[in-house]
This record gives sequence, structure tokens and C-alpha cells, in this order.
Amino acid sequence: MVQPKTKETDGSVIEFIERVESPKKREDAYQLLDIYTETTGYEAKMWGPSIIGFGSYHYRYESGHEGDAPLVGFSPRKAKISLYFATGDTEREALLSNLGKHTTGKACVYINKVADIDVLVLQALITQSVSFLQEKYPSH
Repeated sequence: MVQPKTKETDGSVIEFIERVESPKKREDAYQLLDIYTETTGYEAKMWGPSIIGFGSYHYRYESGHEGDAPLVGFSPRKAKISLYFATGDTEREALLSNLGKHTTGKACVYINKVADIDVLVLQALITQSVSFLQEKYPSH
């Protein structure tokens, strides 16, 4: 069976943020840490070597592939900051259209800095994503 690459670890979130090279990106990471913690009510955990995740859920696809993932999270990467939200929810697109300056990948939303986005919309995206995933993958 294939093991998921991204698993919750016992790494220190603060130590990880402190290793972020850019002082501005480090400052943004602390700001995002506060926003995500406040909005979700979950303690931040490291997922793999570079994702700061909040909460978790267990997924199982029709293919039989299953695993655990954070409900939401972010990663202050070198080029851009990656924000992780649920995909597949119709509300996501409407919220993203009001987020501010960002680009999207398959499942990620990329921003250059927190100042480029509307924090209230970010909080709405976080809340919507957590609710969507908890409804889609209820705890057993």
C-alpha cells in the first residue's frame, strides 16, 4: 500500500517558522499562524517537513486509497506562500474571487504576502473549508 507523503509529525511549528529565510515571509507566517489558529480553534501541527496544518480528517477514495490530512494549512515556501483549503466545494471559487492577489494550483492557493489579500475572506475560506471537510468526511 502506498503511504501518504504528508503525515503529521511532532516537529515544532515555531522552529520551522524561525528557519524561514526571508524576514518578511517569516512575519507573514506568524500572522497566518495566528489567523488560522484563531479561526479554526485547532493547534498548529507540522505535516511533513514544510506544511503547517490545523485539525485533521481521514479520507478514503473509491480507489481504496486512504489517509489523513490537515483540514486547512499553509506553507511559507521560498517563491510564494501556499495556502491549503478543501477542493470540490462550490463556495471556494466565489470566496477566492474576493480574496485579493493570488494564483491557484490544483489544490493550493498561492500568495506573495498577507498584505495582498483580504484577511476576512481568508478567514471565510478557512471556515468554509473546515466545515466542508468535516461534513464530507465525518469522524467515526
